[in-house]
Amino acid sequence: MTDPLTEMLRGLRLEGVDYARFQMTAPWGLLFPAQQAARFHFAAERGCWLRTPENEWIRLEQGDAVLLPRGAEHALASAPGACAKPLGQCQLQTVCGDIAEARGGGDGEQTMFFSGSMSFNVDGQHPLLRMMPELMRLHELAANEPGIPPLLTTMACELALDRVGAGSILTRLADVVAAALIRSWVERGCGDSTGWVAAARDPDIGRVLAAIHLNPSEDWTVEALAGVMHASRSAFAERFASVVGETPARYVVQVRMHQARQWLVRDRMKIAIVARRLGYESEAAFSRAFKRVIGAPPSHFRVTDAEGGPAFNSDPRPGSAPPQQFGGP
Repeated sequence: MTDPLTEMLRGLRLEGVDYARFQMTAPWGLLFPAQQAARFHFAAERGCWLRTPENEWIRLEQGDAVLLPRGAEHALASAPGACAKPLGQCQLQTVCGDIAEARGGGDGEQTMFFSGSMSFNVDGQHPLLRMMPELMRLHELAANEPGIPPLLTTMACELALDRVGAGSILTRLADVVAAALIRSWVERGCGDSTGWVAAARDPDIGRVLAAIHLNPSEDWTVEALAGVMHASRSAFAERFASVVGETPARYVVQVRMHQARQWLVRDRMKIAIVARRLGYESEAAFSRAFKRVIGAPPSHFRVTDAEGGPAFNSDPRPGSAPPQQFGGP
């Protein structure tokens, strides 16, 4: 049988990726601003220092990787405390589309790292991403995930050759890299023992989460979810809340509303159809639930989509800025 983590990640796909190879010579520093898209970095040659979202400097050795699933602000540098200039000021040479490479710094030791800026098909407030920590760090990734370095080499070749369709191929390769980073991080038990790690590694709760994410339109009562875990209603509810951090009912509503948002924006469904699909007796009842979770009424997303406004990874607040990518202002 497929493990729960695989089932949960099945619906988590990339809609686009900006990819860059950085060859930097000390002293150097780059500030990666907060954005809605995720980022990953892989230290390919030597290592560098990372300033975490909590403003702590940690060392990344050659072969280490990090994934920031919600795109929190951070910096990479040749040494702790180095002056980090905004990424938008970095001299990036576009190879094709959203693929770039950059060189910079002083005349010291050279470091090479790969970076990707990725937009998932769900926003950063989706329960699946919200359970993840701000930073996923993997030590000796090359040794524990031997398939990733060849993928990064292939990505570098695609970048260098500038062939037709390179952007699409790089997106799919980055998709695999991101999934492998998440899987490796979870399997090795890094980070906190609650939230994402505990939920993904718990065979019972993980199976429940997988069922919810694979079929969010199902009428998931507490009794039905307890049946998936083969437990009593009270035992299931207590264990779910202790592991995930919220009640089963609240979690289900959040997943359903984020799915509704996808149907509205991506599939351009009518609000009434989405309401019926999720089992609401009236459009008004659905709209109230949607606004309570997402922060804006469903009509807002129908309007902004028609006007070419926010899409998959947009902030639900009206007038929010689109995510910054490599070389953005």
